[in-house]
Amino acid sequence: MPGPTPPQDLVPSAPPTAGGAAAALRALVLAGRRGPADAVAVAAGTSHRAFVPVVGVPMLVRVLRTLRATPGVGAIALCIDDVAALDALPEVAEALRAGAITAQPSADSPAASVAAAVAALPPGERVLVTTADHPLLTPEIVSGFLRGALARDADLVVGVVAASVIRAAHPGSVRTFVPLRGEAYSGANLFLARAPGAARVASFWREAERFRKKPWRLVSVFGATTLALFLLRRLDLAAALARASRTIGARVEAVVLPQPEAAIDVDRPSDLVLATRILEARESRP
Repeated sequence: MPGPTPPQDLVPSAPPTAGGAAAALRALVLAGRRGPADAVAVAAGTSHRAFVPVVGVPMLVRVLRTLRATPGVGAIALCIDDVAALDALPEVAEALRAGAITAQPSADSPAASVAAAVAALPPGERVLVTTADHPLLTPEIVSGFLRGALARDADLVVGVVAASVIRAAHPGSVRTFVPLRGEAYSGANLFLARAPGAARVASFWREAERFRKKPWRLVSVFGATTLALFLLRRLDLAAALARASRTIGARVEAVVLPQPEAAIDVDRPSDLVLATRILEARESRP
């Protein structure tokens, strides 16, 4: 099995050209704590879930390496509640010192952190947002999402994976699915947010995120008619997002990704077992 990628992977060998930097997309990685009772972090003895190693490499490091290796991704910022805690990850600390990535304090929720990041962007500029507990993310997944997302004229584009795709590849995986007409979907923790409209989406998300693990209650915040249509499975993905867009006052669209691993983040210890098994198989190939 190949060993971990050397630490210098997060530090570019040479600075990008001015033209490349101007054309590149900003990225934001949400790496804050998930509460004091985070079973994944507690079991691993780490302060943050993002610091938990999977096949010897911390999840945050894996995500950063993936973004660095994805064409079109430029400046990367980490959003974390305790910036000093990053000293526990030598590869990340070195990248911060070298200016290859930056770090900023997170707000009181993921949605608030995204809203703050979007508010700092010039109108029309977009930022790629993902989470640090996504060790299975690959440049191919990110590139596929960006191809679809950049082609859409939306304030927020979300990456999703069909339940049938996930269950066929990983039948034992426990995921949160939103059931719609013809198919159910799980989020891929990939977002493309455009200023200023995405800030409205983030504010709405902040109100609704307490229901994110309860799809029925999540949809109820959109009103009785939408809830009824949802319960009756009358809404497909496009119709559901169109209704959401009208309620929020910003355009939301989705990119359906073909890779089942795009939807497998590490929310619980069983996810860590699955991610470890997938990565061991992936990294044992020549």
